[in-house]
Amino acid sequence: MNGMYLLAAEESDRNPLIPESYDIVWSLVCVAVIAFVFYKYVVPRLQKVLDERSDKIEGGIAKAEAAQAEAQATLEQYQQQLAEARLEAARIREEARTQGQQILAQLRAEAQAEADRIVAAGHSQLEAQRQQIVTELRGELGRTAVDLAEKIIGQSVSDQAKQAASIDRFLAELDEKAGIGVGR
Repeated sequence: MNGMYLLAAEESDRNPLIPESYDIVWSLVCVAVIAFVFYKYVVPRLQKVLDERSDKIEGGIAKAEAAQAEAQATLEQYQQQLAEARLEAARIREEARTQGQQILAQLRAEAQAEADRIVAAGHSQLEAQRQQIVTELRGELGRTAVDLAEKIIGQSVSDQAKQAASIDRFLAELDEKAGIGVGR
């Protein structure tokens, strides 16, 4: 029993929280082996995965920035085309308005010319009818004058030359009286 007391007394001098030196050495060897394996195999694979993720993220960001820049350029191009289209539409509207005014002026001029032609044709037709009526009336008036003269004189005025001279003289007198009456 003495031996046990001795061993217990020897151990009592020692701090129970501090491990034995062989435990520390073997623990350090195990930690070193685990650290070696960890740094040799696990860390490179982990680093590779992290690099791949980093590359994907950076590539995705670069693609997104490129797509955003392309979208912005496309938007600016569309806005420019829209502005050009609006200008072209305004120019076409103005041109159409101008052409419409020209066509309207041309149609008015043609209508006025047609109206003038119709009025001129009506005047010439009216003048022709007037001349025809005047000629018919002169002939009728001449015959009536001859018939009247025969009834007044009581004899026949059968000579054509005398008839024509009498009719002309009678019409000339009528024209003179009509001219004097008109002049007043």
